Amino acid sequence: MTIREQLEERECALLSESATRARESRGRAVPEDEDPYRTAFQRDRDRILHTKAFRRLKRKTQVFLAPEGDHYRTRLTHTLEVSQIARTIARALFLNEDLVEAISLGHDLGHTPFGHAGETVLNDLYEPGFRHYEQSLRVVDILEKRSGSQGLNLSYEVREGILNHSRGKCLLYGEAPPPMSPESLIVSISDAIAYINHDVDDALRAGVITESSLPADTKRVLGITQSERIGAMVVGVIEGTRNGVIDILPGTREAMGTLRDFLYQKVYPCEEIEREIRKARRMIRELYLYLLENPSHDADDNSQDDTLERRTVDIVAGMTDEYAMRLHRDLLLPRHWI
Repeated sequence: MTIREQLEERECALLSESATRARESRGRAVPEDEDPYRTAFQRDRDRILHTKAFRRLKRKTQVFLAPEGDHYRTRLTHTLEVSQIARTIARALFLNEDLVEAISLGHDLGHTPFGHAGETVLNDLYEPGFRHYEQSLRVVDILEKRSGSQGLNLSYEVREGILNHSRGKCLLYGEAPPPMSPESLIVSISDAIAYINHDVDDALRAGVITESSLPADTKRVLGITQSERIGAMVVGVIEGTRNGVIDILPGTREAMGTLRDFLYQKVYPCEEIEREIRKARRMIRELYLYLLENPSHDADDNSQDDTLERRTVDIVAGMTDEYAMRLHRDLLLPRHWI
């Protein structure tokens, strides 16, 4: 019996009935020989971790665009926080921890520079529309290369989780989520837990809000510190789940919704953030239109069957904040001549 088979046996013995087992995976688009040491989901996690798209997340910001401080979140730190939260919940519920880790690490690979500001622009300019979760799936299916082949050839379960990672957040509103694995749903909820907490923390650091301005009910239910809030939300999911049905304790869900609404009312619309978002949107728009009119050889790195518009979207979406600013300066701003 190989080490992989022993790990699969351990999953069968330890995980809950509702958990997704690697041995029962629906497989890959292109069949492969099994690895002797790693389960299918462990291999997928490793493949995602070693991609260029994953490394670029360290240069893509969240809410506070291109901040001067060292401690504001980036897409990479957000991804790691989602992974940690999801693994904690999965472990407590005896779900597949390897699967939630793989989904977590891949869920934001398709995010644009400057967060949702860039996503909004590409969605407006590109006629079929642009959604970062669909782009994340495109990254692992097509844009990344492995051993010279197109795409990572991930398992069905990881691909499904990446595509659906935004759809389980309806649970925050007491609505039933669409059909998905419990691991996918855990990642979706963990994504919300992570961004709610780190956006509050970053806003406090930036002086946009103060602790005293946070809703009193959320402080009573979730606590005051970031550690207390995350802990309360995680416990709310663990204790709210019954008989394999993922759910959130009603009081925790209400407090999370209140805190999320507070962010949308007091943080995201504030002038300091909005001013930078307007600049970022203008920059992404100008870059996209320029590259569309002046195709570069980089656009040919992807599938030849794609339209120029599709390839241009891939190029812009893959940029880091710093690269987008530098390219915009080089292509669209006049140089200083000496």
